[in-house]
Amino acid sequence: MTKNLEKSSFVEICPIRNVVARFGNKWALLIIILLHENGRTRFNQLGKCIPDISSKVLANTLHVLEVDGLLTRTVYPEVPIRVEYELTDSGESLVPIINSLTDWALNHMKSILKHRKIYEKGL
Repeated sequence: MTKNLEKSSFVEICPIRNVVARFGNKWALLIIILLHENGRTRFNQLGKCIPDISSKVLANTLHVLEVDGLLTRTVYPEVPIRVEYELTDSGESLVPIINSLTDWALNHMKSILKHRKIYEKGL
C-alpha cells in the first residue's frame, strides 16, 4: 500500500505531467498567444477573439493561467467593472515554445492526417 501511495505522489508532482496537464485545455495556448500579440487585454476582448469559447470556460482557463503565474489579472474599481489580463515573464517565456510546437504541427499535419485515415480504414 505504501508503494502505491509513493507512486501516485511521484506522478502527481512530476513536473512534465503537472505543467502539461494545465494545457490539456485547448484554449490555454491560444489565450497565451493572444495576450502575447495584444498585450494587456480585457476579458470581453478575449471572448470576441475566440468566438466559440463560453464565458465560463474562458474565465476558468484564465483562472488556471493566473494560478500558475502565467498571467496577471487586474481589476479596476469602475462601473461596470473592468478586468484586464496580461502575460507575466513566465507566460511570455512560453511563447517561443508554443511557436515551435505550432511550426512542428504545420510541418507534420499532412502526415498525421494521412496516418489517421490509414488507421481508421483498418478498424
